[in-house]
Amino acid sequence: RSSSSSPSNVLLPASRLGFGDQAPRYPHLMALPVTRGPVFPGVLTPITITDQKTIKAVEKIMSGGSGGYFGLFLRKDPSDVSKGLEKPEIITSASDLYSVGTFAQIQRMTKSPFDEAREEDHAHPFTSDKNGHDAEDSNSDDDNLHNIYSGSSLLVMPHRRINLLSVDDVGPPVDVTVAHWEKLQYVKGIDSSRDDTIRALCQEVLSTIREVAQMNALFKEQVVNLVPSSHLFDMNDPYRLADFAASLSSGGDAVDLQAVLEEKDPELRLHKALVLLTKEREVSKLQKEISAKVEEKMSEAQRKYFLTEQLKSIKKELGMEKDDKETLIEKYRKKLSEYPSIPEDIDEIIESELDKLSTLEKNSSEFNVTRSYLDWLTNIPWGVTTEENFDISDARRILDSDHYGMDEVKETILQFIAVGKLKGSVQGKILCLAGPPGTGKTSIAESVAEALGRKFFRFSVGGMSDVSEIKGHRRTYVGAMPGKIIQCLKSTESTNPLILIDEIDKLGKDFRGDPASALLEVLDPNQNATFRDHFIDAPVDISKVLFVTTANEIDRIPGPLLDRMEVIRLSGYDVPEKLKIAEQYLVPKSMVSSGLMVKESPEEEKSDNDDGKKEEPDTKKSEKEESEAKKSEYTEPVYRLAEKVPESLSINESALESLVRWYCREAGVRNLAQKIDKITRLLSLQVVAEEEGAKLTEKSSRQSDTWEVSEENLHHYVGKPIFTSDRLYEKDPLPHGIVMGLAWTSMGGTALYIETQGIKRGLDHDGKPRGGGTLKATGQLGDVMKESTQIAYTVARARLADVAPNNNFFDVTDIHMHVPEGATPKDGPSAGITMVTAMLSLALDRPIKSDLAMTGEVSLTGKVLPVGGIKEKVMAARRAGIKTIVLPEDCRRDFDELPDYLKDGITSNYASDYSSVFDVAFGKD
Repeated sequence: RSSSSSPSNVLLPASRLGFGDQAPRYPHLMALPVTRGPVFPGVLTPITITDQKTIKAVEKIMSGGSGGYFGLFLRKDPSDVSKGLEKPEIITSASDLYSVGTFAQIQRMTKSPFDEAREEDHAHPFTSDKNGHDAEDSNSDDDNLHNIYSGSSLLVMPHRRINLLSVDDVGPPVDVTVAHWEKLQYVKGIDSSRDDTIRALCQEVLSTIREVAQMNALFKEQVVNLVPSSHLFDMNDPYRLADFAASLSSGGDAVDLQAVLEEKDPELRLHKALVLLTKEREVSKLQKEISAKVEEKMSEAQRKYFLTEQLKSIKKELGMEKDDKETLIEKYRKKLSEYPSIPEDIDEIIESELDKLSTLEKNSSEFNVTRSYLDWLTNIPWGVTTEENFDISDARRILDSDHYGMDEVKETILQFIAVGKLKGSVQGKILCLAGPPGTGKTSIAESVAEALGRKFFRFSVGGMSDVSEIKGHRRTYVGAMPGKIIQCLKSTESTNPLILIDEIDKLGKDFRGDPASALLEVLDPNQNATFRDHFIDAPVDISKVLFVTTANEIDRIPGPLLDRMEVIRLSGYDVPEKLKIAEQYLVPKSMVSSGLMVKESPEEEKSDNDDGKKEEPDTKKSEKEESEAKKSEYTEPVYRLAEKVPESLSINESALESLVRWYCREAGVRNLAQKIDKITRLLSLQVVAEEEGAKLTEKSSRQSDTWEVSEENLHHYVGKPIFTSDRLYEKDPLPHGIVMGLAWTSMGGTALYIETQGIKRGLDHDGKPRGGGTLKATGQLGDVMKESTQIAYTVARARLADVAPNNNFFDVTDIHMHVPEGATPKDGPSAGITMVTAMLSLALDRPIKSDLAMTGEVSLTGKVLPVGGIKEKVMAARRAGIKTIVLPEDCRRDFDELPDYLKDGITSNYASDYSSVFDVAFGKD
C-alpha cells in the first residue's frame, strides 16, 4: 500500500514481523536474482528491478501481511545479462543460481519513470493514457502502471543466509523453497590458539579498513555510510565483521564474494574477507601513486607558468623586455631594414599587416595566420642580388673543370655572361637541356651556377600534379605555404639564383590542376616580372632568375610551355668522349670515394713547396689584382694513391675502352660510372684483405699477379661482356632482305636491322598460285611505324614495277617483316627508306652491303622526308662500324654541323627521292 506521507511512487511494506534473527522463517519465498554480487546480512542494500511481472509480485508481497520478505540469490553467470538478457530477474533453470543466498526484507520500493520522453507523454498519468484517452477508458490500473513505469528501486535489509533447496517456478517471478541458517556464534575459550588467530585476523581486517579509508576518499565515504545502516555490525563478532568487510569490497570478484557468503567457519571467512580488502588496499595505493604523479606534474607546470609570468612582469616594469607583439614587430622591421629596396606595393602590404598584427590577440587564429604571412613577406630578399662573375675565361675554366664536351651549353652560358657585361645588368633566361639520361644535364646546371656566381636551387617536377607546389596555397587553408619559387628565393637569400626544374617532361595532371599551365607564367620572361604566388598574393619579380629545365623527351612537353624555353639538345657521348670522361672525371672520383686515392688540396701542395716563409699581405693591392691572383691560383686537381695502396694499382685505357664498347653502350655515362665504382670497390676489398691476411671467395680474390686492371682481366671485376658483337650480322654482304637502319631513342642512337622474308604459296586446284600480296609486320611496333610499313610496301611495289616490270614477286609472295629485339617497343617514321630497301632486296634477290646504314621517312610517292636525332644516329653508326650512310637531303646541315671526329671515315649520301637511295643501295646499273 502507499503511505499517505510518501510520494505516490514510493511504497512501504504493510507490516514488519521481525528483524535480524527475529525475522520469520518462511520455507517458500519469491527469489530475486542479482548480478553484481551477493548481498550480506545486516547491510542495507539498494537493488533495481526492471521486469514488470517481478515488480507486480514485489508489490503484492509488500501489500500482503507477510512483511515484504523474499530471497536474494547471485546468478552464476552474470555475463549472460550483457550477452543479451535485458532483465537479470529472469532465469531459465535452477542451475543459473548459487545454492546460498540471503533472506531479506524490503524497506522501501521506489518507482522511476521509463525516460524523459515517456514522462512528457504522460504529464497527467491519472487523466490520460499514452494514446491520449481518458484514464477511465483504460482496461485496468495495471496497464496504466506498466505504461508509465518501467523500473523500480528496492531498499532491502538482509537478515540471514538461506540455502536454495529447489526452484518451484522459474517465473518470472521465481518461486523457491529454502532452508534458513541458524545463527552462527563463536564461543571463546575452547581453543586459545584459535582465539588468538581470530582476534589477530579481526584486528588486521579493521587495520586494513582504516588504511584503505585514509588513502581512498570514496572508500571512506562508503564506510561512513555503511556503519549506521549496518544494524547487525559488531566488531567483536568475527562472522559479522567478515560480512561487513566483504560488503565494503565493491570492486571484488563476485565469485570471491559468494565464497565469503557460503563460508561457515569464522577463521576462513575472515581470511577470505581479508584477501578482498588487501586487493582494495593495493588498488588504492596504485590510485594514490597515479594521482600523486599527475598532481606533481600539474604543480610543476603551474609553478613554472607563474614564475615565468612574474619574470615577464618584472622585466617589463624595469624596461628590460617588451611585449611579445612589440618584439615581433621590431624583429620584422629590423629584417626589412636590411633589404636595399622594397617595392612600394609590397611595403604597403607589410605595413598594413603589421598594423593588423598589433591589434590582434596572441591566442587568436588570425594572429597566427598574419604572423606566418609576415614571416614569408619579410624573408623574401627584396632587391638582394649576388655579385655575378662577368669574366668569360674564369667561367670557361669552371665549366671545363667539371664537365667534358657539352660545348653548346657552355657557349650559351658564355654568351649570357658577355651580354650581361656589356649591358651592365643581368636578366634571367629560360634554358631547356634535353637529352638521354646520364648525359650530365642536372650536374652541369650546378656548374653553371658556380660559373655565374649565382646561388643554386633544384627541385624536381617529375610526377607532380598539384598546382600548389608551383604557385602555393591560399592563406586561409590550414598549413598553407608558398610554392617552390618563393621558397627558393627565401632559401637562397637572393633574387637572381639559378633554379633547376628537373624532369619537366614528366609533369603530372589530375583533379588538383595542371602544373604545366602554372609554369607558363613562371617561365615567361614577359610575365614573371610580376609573378603572383597564391600565398603571397602580391607581385614578386623573378625576371632575374636563370631557369634551367631538364627533359629526356621534349615531345612530351606541352607546346605553349616548350615555346617559352630555349632548347639545347644534348646528344649522347661516343666512344672517344666516354674515354675522356672516364679518365678525367669518373675514375679519379671513384678512386677517391673508394679510399684508393686522395685528392690533394692546393694548400697542401703549396706548403710542400714553401720553405717555411710567410709572405706579408699587401694591403695596397687593388680588387682587380686580387681577382687576377685568385684566378691564377686555380690549378687542375692532383690525386695520389692513398697509404697502403700498391703503387701499381690502376685502371688502364684498354680496360676503359673495353668497358665502353662491350658493357656500356648507352648514350650517357651513368652506367659506365657504376661499372667503374664496381671495379674500385672490389680493388678496395682486395687491398684490405691482403693487408689483413683475410681469405676471400674465389670470385672476389685477385685472379692475376698485377694490380693493374686491363682488358685481359676486366671480366674478373665486372663479369662477362654484355655485348659480344657490334653487329647482328657480321658477314658481308648481308642476307637478302636485310638492311641496317638508324634509330633515335630516349637513351640515344641505336642501329637496328629490318628483316624481311618471303613466303611463296602453293597452287590451287586450277593450278593458280594461292596467296600473295599481303604484308605482316612484327617486333612490337607502334602505330606510326605500322603505318610506315604499309607505305613502304606500296612504295616498294611501285619501285619494283619501274626497275623490273616482269618481276611478279609481290604478287605471288607474302611478305613478313620483322624488327629484332621484339621486347623493346619501337615507333616513328624514320625507318621508311630502310623498309623499302629491305623489301626490294628480297624481291630483286640482291644483297645489301653490311657497312651501309640509312634513315629517313618515305612518303607514298617516294619522297624522302627529314628526321631528327642525326648526331645520335651517326654515333650509333660509328659504334657499329658503318662506312656509308644515307640521310635525307634536308638533314645535310645537321650532318655538316657535327664535329669532324664524328664524320671521319663515314661517307654520307643524301636523298630527296627514293631513287637516290636505290642507287646507293643497289648501284646505278
